[in-house]
Parts: sequence; structure tokens; C-alpha cells
Amino acid sequence: MSEVVAAPRAQRASARAVVWYLRAVGCLNLLGAVSVSFREQVRHHSVGDFYTPYLLTAGFTSGAFALLMAVMMNRHKRAAWVANLVFCSLLLADLVVALATRQQVRAHAFNWGTGVVTLLVVLAMLVGRREFRAKGDQANPRLAAVVLVGGGAVSLLLGTLLVGATNTEAGATLGDRVHYVLLRAVTLGFSSSQDLYIDVPRWVDVSINVLILGVLLLVLYALFRSPKGREFLGAEDEQRLRVLLERHGERDSLGYFALRRDKSVIFSPSGKAAITYRVLGGVSLASGDPIGDVEAWPGAIEAWLRQAREHAWVPAVTGASEEGGIVYARHGLDALELGDEAIVEVADFTLEGRSMRGVRQAHNKVRRAGYNVLLRRHADIGEAEMETLVRRADQWRDGQTERGFSMALGRLGDPADGQCVMLECRDGDGELRALLSFVPWGVEGLSLDLMRRDRESDNGLLEFMVIELLQGADQLGIKRVSLNFAVFRAVFERGSKLGAGPFLRAWRSVLVFFSRWWQIESLYRANAKYRPQWEPRYVLFERTRDLPRISLVNACAEGFISAPRLPSLFGRRRRGTAAAHQPVLERAA
Repeated sequence: MSEVVAAPRAQRASARAVVWYLRAVGCLNLLGAVSVSFREQVRHHSVGDFYTPYLLTAGFTSGAFALLMAVMMNRHKRAAWVANLVFCSLLLADLVVALATRQQVRAHAFNWGTGVVTLLVVLAMLVGRREFRAKGDQANPRLAAVVLVGGGAVSLLLGTLLVGATNTEAGATLGDRVHYVLLRAVTLGFSSSQDLYIDVPRWVDVSINVLILGVLLLVLYALFRSPKGREFLGAEDEQRLRVLLERHGERDSLGYFALRRDKSVIFSPSGKAAITYRVLGGVSLASGDPIGDVEAWPGAIEAWLRQAREHAWVPAVTGASEEGGIVYARHGLDALELGDEAIVEVADFTLEGRSMRGVRQAHNKVRRAGYNVLLRRHADIGEAEMETLVRRADQWRDGQTERGFSMALGRLGDPADGQCVMLECRDGDGELRALLSFVPWGVEGLSLDLMRRDRESDNGLLEFMVIELLQGADQLGIKRVSLNFAVFRAVFERGSKLGAGPFLRAWRSVLVFFSRWWQIESLYRANAKYRPQWEPRYVLFERTRDLPRISLVNACAEGFISAPRLPSLFGRRRRGTAAAHQPVLERAA
């Protein structure tokens, strides 16, 4: 077919027209599946000398197929564009041949209308072809073929057995039953032109159609799923990030968490800035601010967004600071406040004063019980001793689920993390009862990575350790410490004050309710006692309608829920995120 040249505006309009056509056809097909009168109309115009427009045939399978194609085309999938163009062109060619050679077909004005509509769809796809540039995973066609063959064979077998068990007419052969199942797999709207000697209840037709629909959904998912991203953080990438952190690590307290090894990284063209991210559920989820020179941030952001569009990923950022959020916003992302990070300036911290009386008393109580704290860098801890600390941290983890992404390093005791700081708390008998680990925040700062304690130890142990760190930070040259992140802190603070509106009070009540299972309010209360500076953190996104999807992916990345996944039959094995003995450790207590 001849190449069509169009302006960018016409290309976008044509692409949108194809998407809306597929949406409309999908809805009509579903309507035909549940409406007898409409289904009969479609059936009347789908047999004999009649042709219906592209994909218009009543049934759940055809409706779901059209709607899923609309979704994939809306995500600019190149494979979906190729599939629709080939199918639609074949239908158009068949119709043109029929109009040219068969008088009965030319006699129906409906067929000419079908020809015009189908031709317009083909032209719209050709005009808007440059809009469909998103790549798929190279393993998708093979995985889809396996799902199609395996699922199709099982569905055909079950459908044939179901038809044979419920058929009330005699004379149907095995071939007739298979033919009938294949017919019902496509549509509920018309029957074969030959007598198959089959009469089954209506629910059998619907069951076969829905069964094939399930297989179709799996095939389409396998065929059009987004790539999972490049290999995880490698040794060379990690070294480049460490160089950037040495030069610019003081900008963001979450910067060191970019070294988490289940993330991928993309650098700016100059190599002076980078963004670390993870692809999950079709979302490219970056965490924190870009790493490196702030003047090179735009280059890294543009490269990351370009990569996301190339693979049809939804770009999103979690835990960005206000400075980083402003730069992201200049590139088309919108911001929503996620919560606040508690930062304590060592020079300003004191236990004196009436407001600190409760904290002071709790600290003195733990001290009188005989507990003491040892503060040192990871590099100063021997290998055998570190293995013991890692084993204890693993034993004290709350539950089997490993948590952490944006504010957790994901490993403990790696020789490369020698500048991290470990706090060990022991009782009067010298028994280890709790430990804290902090990652570097530039040269003069620390950022909390993990908190672990023996469940049988005294209450207030972790608070005692934090105070000991703040009071003894001078020996390591530490001037500021980033503690836990409090989600929706402003809601708890403002929602409890006089004059809070009904919506704010209701939202606070919801958060308090969910705090029974997740540490939402308790983290805010635990950090507020140190009278920190609250630094807001933001989630950034392109489209508001993507927020539910981004929230779900963020929860999966942080380990709060587990994401379902198909078995990777043909996928390449990726490098592990860390050594097997290094547990992923959560930032919260």
C-alpha cells in the first residue's frame, strides 16, 4: 500500500480514531452477546452475501478482543498496530474481491457501507502509523504461541466434550462437534451454513464463548505485555552511581538507596546524572530524585521518559523531594504529596525542656536497665561478626515478606557498603537485643535503612538507640539524620485540630483504621517525639487515571502485596538482586 504522509496532528487524530472505533465495536459485540434482538440483527448481516465492518460480530470473545486491541493501541503498541492492519486489510481485500466478482454482494448497500468503514479504518491506521512505536518483549510471540496452542487445545477438548454431553440431536460426528465449538468460540450471533445436527442449551454456547475468552485474554496478555526492562544494576553501573554519590550525595537523603540491586539505571547523555527505576506491571517506577549534577537532571529525565514511551511503560516517581518534583514537573509530570520525611539536625536536638520530658524519662529508664549502644561503621565490623548481625536481623524481621524499595537498601553486610553505620544495642549481660543500620547521606548525614529488635526485649529500645545516635553523632562527624517516612503526615496533624473540615476528618479516620494493619499513624507518632524537620515527599505521574495502577505497583514494589505473574518460559535469567545471605530489610520498625 502507498505510504501516507501526514502532519503530527493528523497522525494523533487518526490514531485516536482507530482506538475509539475498536472501543465502539467491542461494546457493540458485548451488547450483542447479551441482547437477543441486537444479536439477531448482527447475525442477519453476517451470513450469506453480507459483510460486517472489521471485528463487528456479537460475542464475548470478539468483544473482549476488540476492547483489548483498543487498550494496546491506546498504549501505542507496534505489535497491536501490525496485527490490526493485517487483519483489517485482509477483510478489506476479501470484500473488494467479492464486490468486484459477485453481483449478489454488490446488490446490498450495507456491504458498500462496510467497505467504506473498513477502508477508513485501514487509512486511519496508515496515517497514524508513527504513533505506534512502543516495543514489546522479544519473548512475547513464543510465549503467546505456547499459551494459544496449550489453552486452545484444552478449550477445544472441553468444549467438544460439553457439546457431546448436552446435544439433543442425533447424527453429529466428532468433526461436527469440533466445528460447532470453533464457531461458538468466535461468536454467538450466527450459525454455520451446513447442518451440524447439533442442538444444545444456550448456556453451553455462552460457556464455550467465555472459555475461549479466557484463553484469548491470556494470549493477548502474553503477546502484548510490556518488556520488563533491562538487566538489574550491574557492577559497572553501580560504580558509576557511587562516583555520582561521592560528588552530589548530599542533595538527597534517599540517594544511596539508588544502589539497591533490583533496580535498573539510565544515565543522562553527559553521564553526569542518572535515574534508577524498576519496571513492574507496565509501570517504570523511579524512586527519589535523580542522582548527580542537578544541571544534568533534565537529560536523565528526558532519557527515562523517552525509554518509557518507547516500551509503553507508565512513568511514575515515588519519594521525590520538592526540588526533584519541580524538575520532574517541568517535563510534564504532575505531583501529589505522599507524606513527609523526618530529618533531625544533630546540633538542634536536645532532651531538655518540658516537651521532651516523656522522651527523656523513657531514655533514662532503658539506660538504668543496663542497656548500652555500640556505634561504628560497617567497615569496622569483622566478617564473622557481621554474619551474626545479618542472621539476627533476619530472625527479628516482622513476618516473611521482604519489604522496601524507595527507602531501603535491600542488603546488609556487603563489603561495598563499608561507610554505612551500625548501631548495636546489648543488655546488661552483653546479649544483642536490637540493631539499626544507616546509609550515608553525603559526608555529614545518615539515612535510616533498617530497624530490628528482639521481640522479647524491653519497650523503647529503638527510641533509646536513636537518641544515643543523635547524642554521639559527633564522633563520626554526623550533622543530620533522616529517620522514618510518615505517609500522609499532614492528614494526621491537621485532621485532629479544631476546625478541620469533614473531608479531612473522614480521610484521617480511614488512615487510622488501616493503621491497625500497617504502620501509618504509629510511624508519624514515633518520629514526632524527636521534634524533627518535616520534608515533604511526592509521587509524580503523567495522567491522573494512572494513579490507581501506580499505587498498586508501588505497593508491590515496597513488598506490601505480591504481584501475580506468568511463568517465564522463555525469559532470560536475570542477575540476582544481592547475595543469597543478604536479606531485604525494611526501613520501618
